Amino acid sequence: MKLLLANLSDMVDDTGGLAKVHCSFANEMKQRGHDVAMVFCDDKIGKPFFPVDDGVELYNLQHYEDMDILFPKCLKVKREIIRAFSTQRARAVNNEFVEEYLLKSANSILHKFRPDIIISFQPAASKLFLCDLETKIPVITMNHGTTEDIFHIYPQAEIPALRKSAACQVLLPIFAEPIKKRFPKMKIAVIGNVVPQYEEEAELACAKEQYKIIFIGRLVKKIKRPHLLIEAFSKLADAFPHWIVEIWGYGSKKSYQWFLETTIRRKGLSERIFLKGTTHDVASVLQKGDLFVFPSAFEGFGLTLAEAMSMGLPPLGCKSCVAVNELIQDGVNGLLAEDSVDSLAQSMRMLMENQDLRVRLGKAARASMRKYRASVIWAAWEELLDECVNGKGGDNAHRDF
Repeated sequence: MKLLLANLSDMVDDTGGLAKVHCSFANEMKQRGHDVAMVFCDDKIGKPFFPVDDGVELYNLQHYEDMDILFPKCLKVKREIIRAFSTQRARAVNNEFVEEYLLKSANSILHKFRPDIIISFQPAASKLFLCDLETKIPVITMNHGTTEDIFHIYPQAEIPALRKSAACQVLLPIFAEPIKKRFPKMKIAVIGNVVPQYEEEAELACAKEQYKIIFIGRLVKKIKRPHLLIEAFSKLADAFPHWIVEIWGYGSKKSYQWFLETTIRRKGLSERIFLKGTTHDVASVLQKGDLFVFPSAFEGFGLTLAEAMSMGLPPLGCKSCVAVNELIQDGVNGLLAEDSVDSLAQSMRMLMENQDLRVRLGKAARASMRKYRASVIWAAWEELLDECVNGKGGDNAHRDF
């Protein structure tokens, strides 16, 4: 089968979960014998941050054949001005860019690669192929966030593409309902992300001279919110002198990076809290940890959270974050705090002072991630691809994997 994976976002320096899933998906499908091509949009020239199999074809719509198209400054300014009033209308500016500058490249790639099916990583990519180019090739629309947002935050021009999709994939059962409510006949597949099943395990039961709290994620103030971890730890640092914090990740906004650095210095914690940058060896970082704190406000799945749980780290997240509260069962395989610094600090204290609790929750967290093992997830994807290409399954099929 020939698979075209379409993701209308940056890939060259993107260390986020969506980019990681895009590359992992391509690599796995290539290894399974499919012909695979990846489409993305990036001002920069180069390969994705995450490794991609040499046999996967890479197409950057902004740098295709003899064309080099950068996102115009006038549209960037327009988008930021509009964003102050409407996120939905600001997102529509990205569609303007695609419609005006990228349709020719996308159409050329379709005719050159001739895919049997297109796996779209967001509704905007589905709009490009199903509405703008009006392809008859089946498209599976992936949803990596809260699906209710599609109908309130995403541009309305993308909704028809959802309706025209051969199927919609969501990461967690809770995300299926908003689509099913609006499109009762839509084929919906609940397929989570693949979570590594590590052979190694975090060493939680032994006594140590130093204990580590780990955070891994993009440094984004309104989404991942690592500043909340800094604030919470500052309330506990004196009482727990043998604990440190490692914050791993990259942020595109230098102002937020500066804010984090300044906050750490202001709290007098430069020798206790460390901004470590990015890593290609997540497993080694996690294995050396004792606690994983993930104070996100919004998540589509929480891949680094799931990876930490698979390593056997006891996780702590916010009760109000939908995807996080799906992965973490409070008191069973982790803890959920209220969305405040004080509540986060209180839950951190419970875990930091109780090694037995950390061990118990860590083991339960590790076991709870087994349902996301590769064999289960990829088999579910193979079944969905076969249904969409060969017309198997009913119009109202809804499968959970």
